[in-house]
Amino acid sequence: MKTIPVLPCLVTGWMILTSAATAALNQPPSGFTALFNGKDLAGWWGASTEDPRQWMALPTEEFQKKRAASIEDIKQHWRVENGELVNDGKGLYATTDKNFRDYELLIDYKTVPKADSGIYLKGCPQVQIWDYTEAGGKWKIGADKGSGGLWNNSPGAPGKDPLVLADKPFGEWNHVRVIQCGARTWVWWNNKLVVDGALMENYFARRKAKTPPPTATDPIAPIPPEGPIQLQTHGGEIRWRNIFIREIPGTEANRRLRDRDPNGFKPIFNGKNLDGWTGAVDACEVKDGVLAWLAKKGGTLYTNEEFSDFIVRMEFKLPPGANNGLAIRYSGKGGAAYDAMCECQVLDDNYEVNKSKLTGKPVKLDPRQAHGSAYGMVPAARGYQRPIGEWNYQEVTVVGPTIKVELNGTVILDADLSKVTEFMGNKPHPGKDRLSGHFGFAGHNDVVEFRNLSIKPLK
Repeated sequence: MKTIPVLPCLVTGWMILTSAATAALNQPPSGFTALFNGKDLAGWWGASTEDPRQWMALPTEEFQKKRAASIEDIKQHWRVENGELVNDGKGLYATTDKNFRDYELLIDYKTVPKADSGIYLKGCPQVQIWDYTEAGGKWKIGADKGSGGLWNNSPGAPGKDPLVLADKPFGEWNHVRVIQCGARTWVWWNNKLVVDGALMENYFARRKAKTPPPTATDPIAPIPPEGPIQLQTHGGEIRWRNIFIREIPGTEANRRLRDRDPNGFKPIFNGKNLDGWTGAVDACEVKDGVLAWLAKKGGTLYTNEEFSDFIVRMEFKLPPGANNGLAIRYSGKGGAAYDAMCECQVLDDNYEVNKSKLTGKPVKLDPRQAHGSAYGMVPAARGYQRPIGEWNYQEVTVVGPTIKVELNGTVILDADLSKVTEFMGNKPHPGKDRLSGHFGFAGHNDVVEFRNLSIKPLK
């Protein structure tokens, strides 16, 4: 988790004491931390609907100037009253100093008729809050379905509209619970599930992608791997209280992602031996439910069974500078990178730095070699791996000529290989148009570990 440096002097004098009657408010349940202390806006600054990657990239001094200017706006439109954080419907959005990756968020809010607000996750819009009545005037854009949806998702996309209308009448407090692992998002509104593990789209990338239009080999731009919580202000008074967060460890996030939709999946590794596999069986060992590649061993290990369209799920763990790959629709002959549909890279996200330390020589990586890439053809988005030594969850979906890679809850590759005409090093990939083949691993002499392997044939 990244913490933005804060100048303490910026909040001096910006404190409003609450009465003793509100002391029970804003006390976090076990395992949670209070983001709002019920007294002042310590730990918050102001931002608008703006790509968080841009201000995250600012030098520290420039960011502090931006933050300081935002505080002046915040003081004009936000106040603390009886242990409640109150906004007048105008101004910048209250934004946490801390950035979060995987987390569970609890918030209570109360608003007024015709107001429109929301909760930004990782700095991206938004879990929608609005007037769900016909008098609110926004039924044409979905307000009749209620609050809680990921309103900035594409029309028809999962999560765009809430599963049920769960808003309470105006004047009552609503309770919101959000769990986000990567871009996978679950939302409960007054204890009713309204978003069930949908992928949150990156609103900022979608707008930019229109001009010029993306090409077949452009990397996608998911929401950032981490970012702040923002409370949007828009059109009417809104009150917030009991704002709590719990950071979710990788093991818990992996379990939630793995168990999200288990129907149709079957194990392809029994955790005891390599029954059902062939190829480079001497390059691997099995211990305690883990398939581990041996150091200084290469080759391709692949299933006896062949698959056409499928979803494969797994967990993997890497040492620094490690390299492996997933053989997708492998023919059983040649190298997976060129003779299979593709080799889907399994690589340390900090490969250049860590490999350089190991070898003592500078290392340069083509974007089409990064983790999750269709090797040599289409680059994946980077920065979504867990720290070295932790288990990562990955899901790969292969349908016809397309391949989609979801890493730790975020889609980092979504490509149609039939449209690829330019290759790394101008070296052709004769297997890229294969429509069936074996699934496997392409070893490159590093100790990479895999577990919880399952596959769901789609046809």
